[in-house]
Amino acid sequence: MSENNPVHDVITIGAGPTALSAAIYTTREDLDTVLLEKGVIGGLASITDWVDNYPGFPDGVAGLELGERLQKQAERFGAKIELAEVTGIHPKKGLVEVETTDGIKRAKTVLIATGSDYKRLGITGEDEYYARGVHFCATCDGAFYRDKKLVVVGGGNSAAQEAVFLTRYATHIDMLVRGPKMRASEVLQNEVKKHAGKITVHYNTSTDEIVGQEGKVVSVKSTHNNKSVNFPTDGVFVFIGLKPNTGFLAGSGIELDEIGLIKTDTKLQTNLPGVFCAGDVRSGATMQIASAAGEGATAALLMREYIDHLARTPQVHT
Repeated sequence: MSENNPVHDVITIGAGPTALSAAIYTTREDLDTVLLEKGVIGGLASITDWVDNYPGFPDGVAGLELGERLQKQAERFGAKIELAEVTGIHPKKGLVEVETTDGIKRAKTVLIATGSDYKRLGITGEDEYYARGVHFCATCDGAFYRDKKLVVVGGGNSAAQEAVFLTRYATHIDMLVRGPKMRASEVLQNEVKKHAGKITVHYNTSTDEIVGQEGKVVSVKSTHNNKSVNFPTDGVFVFIGLKPNTGFLAGSGIELDEIGLIKTDTKLQTNLPGVFCAGDVRSGATMQIASAAGEGATAALLMREYIDHLARTPQVHT
């Protein structure tokens, strides 16, 4: 084993609640554990304004605080977090090689816990004004719009929750919902109604184009009941769902389902030896922070079992 390229017991791809929870368990069992993260430690949980349904926090907890607590706990037991983007993964000589922007890393087991990212509308102006009037995180960027008008696109839980959060800053919010009703939970819909003075919900309204002028967003072109509608705005926040972060697996041979989530067996193993998957990127996941953390703990125990089996089984390298 080269000191410059050691064989780790566990590499996790991602450092969100799933990976951090797994690392708490693996490091406490003296497994050398490295977490690779290309973005924000804590994942989407850390950029969620408020988490109200995570066990142990009766009054709720800020997403950023929850992520920081998980990170501190994992690091206390010896987990190492490295900032690097994974570009490929494949088994080699009884190990798993992970290709990253920081070189190739090797491990006995790998946990894919990359979660999901925000879906985009795919309309004119969205990419051009990204981070300059178009946003996907109210907690990150809402404060830039104090005393401004905003458009929120979406009708699910995230859209409702983030729209309510943005009322702290904006003078008015036009919420554009494509269908005839919101998909958000009844609790969150009631929260939106409580802010009726600041939030106007527009049903059966598509979002067609984000219009800018002199380098900033000025309006959103929409269609409501086959009629064109223009919403003047200073910024647009898009919350239309999530997509799995599995693009880096192209060519790896790992089996995905029809929407790009990773298939696993009952032991959270993928079809590649030594490669496990847990959390929101796994096919069949419930897309909840608490269950993602639980799956991370389960994966850690199963990876320990796999490593123990490796130690007892002679390896034949080809």
